[in-house]
Amino acid sequence: MRHLFSTYHYKHCCSRVKVVKPVFLLCSSSRIIYPQCRNFKTSYGRAGPVLQFKLSDIGEGIMEVTVKEWYVKEGDKVSQFDSICEVQSDKASVTITSRYDGVIRKLYYDVDSIALVGTPLVDIETDAAHDGAPEKDVVETPAMSHEEHTHQEIKGHKTQATPAVRRLAMENNIKLSEVVGTGKDGRILKEDILNYLSKQTGAILPPSPYHEIQPPPPAAAVPSAVGPVFTGKDRTEPLKGFHKAMVKTMTAALKIPHFGYCDEVDMTKLVRLRLELKELAESRGVKLSYMPFFIKAASLGLLQFPILNASVDEECQNITYKAAHNIGLAMDTTQGLLVPNVKNVQVLSVFDIAVELNRLQALGTSGQLGTADLTGGTFTLSNIGSIGGTYAKPVILPPEVAIGALGKIQVLPRFNSRDEVVKAHVMNVSWSADHRLIDGATMCRFSNLWKSYLENPATMVLDLK
Repeated sequence: MRHLFSTYHYKHCCSRVKVVKPVFLLCSSSRIIYPQCRNFKTSYGRAGPVLQFKLSDIGEGIMEVTVKEWYVKEGDKVSQFDSICEVQSDKASVTITSRYDGVIRKLYYDVDSIALVGTPLVDIETDAAHDGAPEKDVVETPAMSHEEHTHQEIKGHKTQATPAVRRLAMENNIKLSEVVGTGKDGRILKEDILNYLSKQTGAILPPSPYHEIQPPPPAAAVPSAVGPVFTGKDRTEPLKGFHKAMVKTMTAALKIPHFGYCDEVDMTKLVRLRLELKELAESRGVKLSYMPFFIKAASLGLLQFPILNASVDEECQNITYKAAHNIGLAMDTTQGLLVPNVKNVQVLSVFDIAVELNRLQALGTSGQLGTADLTGGTFTLSNIGSIGGTYAKPVILPPEVAIGALGKIQVLPRFNSRDEVVKAHVMNVSWSADHRLIDGATMCRFSNLWKSYLENPATMVLDLK
């Protein structure tokens, strides 16, 4: 019989793969005899172990969190420091990152589900090269300093976007790395996602979660007098996260006997001073509001009246005078009322306070405030005037013993020292104090001292440290 042979013949350098001519012999029984081929080896990929990534103890006695956002889905490949999900406790919102390189094989929770400490969040199939015993599964704790948080984001090349924007991108299978952000510092906005979708063929936007009032179709002949038909339904959902914490805190707060005191402050000189310093601060990359002056004046007043920077135990048997002035700022965010605080105001300048406020406001806007920023407060100011109020009845945040609410600055007529009517910038302030510890005279004297610093800001220079 004649030999049948193929014409395949490969040559390759570097001694990689060499395939010789395979010769097929056809015998009389029509059976093909395969000769032995040399220098041809095959290898098969080896999958690594599947590890359970568990939710470890994140401190502050927290035993459960709410899963607010998934940044990955099953089948996604992740590397160390990549963001996996965002969870929210009753104290802070935390981004959890991966400790391993591998592929996501299972998500254990849906969005808005409750995850318990010690239970798995995801299964990760690690790379085959990951030999040896796996490391203990942990999550990043929320008690993270600003420097650590920034370092983690840099390592993971985290795209700047709010959780709502990330969810919109995930629902439409869009990689944030492919979207050009037009927000500050390259932050990706909702509009950027919508613009990206508009350029894609067949892109479908997620349905709106809001019910609308739909008018009935027009009648064929005679106009109908029937009004619009409302199709919305009531919705009941459990309290979670910060709202649940607010219920607990305010319930405890209203057990405190509150004492109220109100006054007005002539801000005319401070308005001029802030206008002079505003451009200088902006040249250093910092937005200068009135709040740093309010906070520093409060700290100078607390040096003279330390009982307002104290706390009392539950049995009201012992009082603790706080050495640090950790002054909180009540902040209205998309997640609800949050009160981050500026640490150690007693050793900070007005400019230092402005820098820290800029940082806290940016984190509050993006929902990234951590436990370290939200705990440890000793005294609080609430700037209700930023929304438009004048007077308020602020509620003390336990274990603190005093709080102030600042109204909006109004231009009003006032008499000067020569009995002339002049234009003045006036702000109202409302104080609340724990009447078990603080009497009216003490609150009044503190308010007068705080007021004097703001009405004559040059006097603050004498007491600055």
